[in-house]
Amino acid sequence: MGRFTMPVTRVTATAAATALVLGLSACGGSTGGGDGKGATSFTYWSMWRAEEPQAQVLKTAIADFTASTGIKVDVNWAGRDVSKKIGPAIAANQAPDLWDQANDAIFGAVASAGQARDLSPVLDMQVPGENTPVSAVIPAKYFDMLPKDPAGSNHYVIPYEVATTGLYYNSADPDLSAAMPGVPADWSGLLKVCDALKAKTKPCFASEGEDPWTNGLYFDYLLNAGGVDVGKLSADRSGATWDAPAVLDAARKVEQLVKAGYLIPGYDATKYPAQETNWAAGKAAFYMNGSWVTSEVAKQIPAGWKFGSILPPGAKSPDASLFGFSVPKRAKHAEAAEKFIAFFMQKKTMSGMSTVALNVTPREDIPAPAELADAQKALSGETVRLPYDGVAGSWSSKVFEQNFLGLWHGGTTAEQFVAKCKADQVSYWQTQD
Repeated sequence: MGRFTMPVTRVTATAAATALVLGLSACGGSTGGGDGKGATSFTYWSMWRAEEPQAQVLKTAIADFTASTGIKVDVNWAGRDVSKKIGPAIAANQAPDLWDQANDAIFGAVASAGQARDLSPVLDMQVPGENTPVSAVIPAKYFDMLPKDPAGSNHYVIPYEVATTGLYYNSADPDLSAAMPGVPADWSGLLKVCDALKAKTKPCFASEGEDPWTNGLYFDYLLNAGGVDVGKLSADRSGATWDAPAVLDAARKVEQLVKAGYLIPGYDATKYPAQETNWAAGKAAFYMNGSWVTSEVAKQIPAGWKFGSILPPGAKSPDASLFGFSVPKRAKHAEAAEKFIAFFMQKKTMSGMSTVALNVTPREDIPAPAELADAQKALSGETVRLPYDGVAGSWSSKVFEQNFLGLWHGGTTAEQFVAKCKADQVSYWQTQD
């Protein structure tokens, strides 16, 4: 998929979005009104560019949908900045009937303001040709993790792709195979793997050292292992949650990785994609990143490479980021758009997101690409959660990121990191009042 598939709270995407030409006239041309009963067409603004593999899958689905229903889809392959245009379009009563983006972009742009249509009725609709409702093929856990809109709904997005993060590695690497005959059962087991690799002068972890988002995932998963919710931690105006023993324990484990020399040399003085390239060349065993990484390095890895992934030992739930459809509350032909969403949920249709776009889908009966089999297995548990438990707003940049990089680069201790974050968080919330 490419680096742009990271949750939009991370703004370091390297795939530049194409310029949007969202003429307001693009919303015209449909017949019917209100909820779109009897509409012969509807408008769709997509986050994908026309040449991308996801767009190819969607183009096929659109053609099949029109052939099956007679409803035409007026699509604009808008690119990543579509979420920046939705709000103004809604305000001007020129919103499309359908659009797609990441769950956090959809929430931030429309759902948080109560401008997203509740798509619960879509979950009750039948998947064409399968004699089953949409709710039976899209696990409820993907909605349960989402924040609710002002009306209490978390059904403002119906996903067709799921991304997740973890420690990615080459399972065909003989050095790693010898050091890790099985998945480490606990943190000490992971460190033993690192020690065995270190004895062979092989770094355990590659890291783009300037990036607090991917590197901070170690801390995020360790907090999850300790039963700490990052969302609740960040929302504590007193900062007292930073005093929890599990928080310091997580910070100390991160510090272990740094002090023991498990990170690839020079990680703190290079920028993306230097260390990702080194990892793809076999110069380090693990790389903390998202499921998009398999596409990023597809042209770099040598023959015989086999992707595997694990969560940091002890993590209770993998994180998940959704990419899917949303309908603005003011959509003129909402029912036609909803009909297309249900149509796309077909196994034969959504399978293209795995076979063509090479990503994991929310349908667990659609096998993931071989490269992401472990990622799909991790997602198959009972629960998932948002990265960093859904922390949004400026907290990350004001409290967490620079402090974490201080710890990650070895400039501060775990105790200093926790104390600084606590102090900065108290100050942060005072400025928010």
